[in-house]
Amino acid sequence: METKITTHIVKGLILSAISIVFSVVMYVFNLFEYSWLSWINTAIIMGGLIYGNILYANQNSNNVTFGNLFAHGFKTTAVIIVITTAYTVLAFKVLFPDMIDIILEISRKKMLENPKMTDEMIEQAMSMTKKFFVPFAIGGTILGTGFTGAIASLIGAAVAKKNPIDLFSNPAS
Repeated sequence: METKITTHIVKGLILSAISIVFSVVMYVFNLFEYSWLSWINTAIIMGGLIYGNILYANQNSNNVTFGNLFAHGFKTTAVIIVITTAYTVLAFKVLFPDMIDIILEISRKKMLENPKMTDEMIEQAMSMTKKFFVPFAIGGTILGTGFTGAIASLIGAAVAKKNPIDLFSNPAS
């Protein structure tokens, strides 16, 4: 019986769903002030991508190359980028529009702690941030997830067992 291979789309959907649920939990419990929690989400995505590459190698009887594994991991990353970017736009514009104000207020508190920041500087920074918040969030999602996915795909491709079959070494007569 042939082993069924889990596609990069399925893995991307699963990891995206985990990331979105994590984001919703952070919103519901108002955990934005704990910036270290976002690193947990990053670790889950990285772990999932690395495991996904190892699973892909095992499902192919380890007859894969480093390039095959990296490509599979990065295709999974591309799926995650598309879904989480769509969620980011939806969350800020439709689902949780007050999330922007909550995040801006946390930023304001952090700026007030800096003695070098005047009230005028803070107001200017806040107005600029509010104006470009969604485009920066989209860009951050794309670049951050892409970078994280590339690193995790490299690690996953490096640690997965590889036994590539060289089709040209034993030609059939």
